[in-house]
Amino acid sequence: MKILVACEFSGTVREAFNKRGHDVWSCDLLDTEIPGNHIKGDVLKILNDGWDMMIAHPPCTHLAVSGARWFKNKQKEQKEALGFVRILLDSPIGKIALENPVSIISTRIRKPDQIIQPWMFGDEYTKTTCLWLKNLPILSPTNIVGKGEVVTFKSGKRMSKWMANSFGNGHLRSKTFQGIADALALQYTAFVNSKLTVSEWNIKFDKIDIDKRNGLMLEYL
Repeated sequence: MKILVACEFSGTVREAFNKRGHDVWSCDLLDTEIPGNHIKGDVLKILNDGWDMMIAHPPCTHLAVSGARWFKNKQKEQKEALGFVRILLDSPIGKIALENPVSIISTRIRKPDQIIQPWMFGDEYTKTTCLWLKNLPILSPTNIVGKGEVVTFKSGKRMSKWMANSFGNGHLRSKTFQGIADALALQYTAFVNSKLTVSEWNIKFDKIDIDKRNGLMLEYL
């Protein structure tokens, strides 16, 4: 497949799909951190270039509800950010997965199709991640582990330690965890190869244990 990973500078998701043999390109305004197929520039200019699938990570700076206290002062920025998300979701690409933290996308555009955590895919961290899907099935957990160390602030607010330690480093906080990247590449490759519909796929892998599910998916690779 010809796959676009939109708004990714880390190269994590791109390389996970690359290992599955796809013609995959990341695109971002920044240079890629991992050498590979990367387009530095505006992703909106290449949405019509014949992609089969897009994994999109639009900036969440003006969208995430974690910044709700500043919402009243960023109406213009929010409008532009939501417009960008709408263009990505409405792009002429057959299969799309768009990820963002808990954000106003849920109330201004539509609710996510799925909410996942890194600890569902082998990384002992908590980072609530929403997925908006087009012609793709929900992700199945691959390796459920501990949720990682949690920090409690004086206010009583609790937060994953890695997030607390990454304040001021937007690049670090925006990166996709490896376990999720690997699950995206494995499961979406298997889904396309299976020739099943989204409904058929979701039914096939619903309510079976993780080891059996992982084994069945590998049969489609």
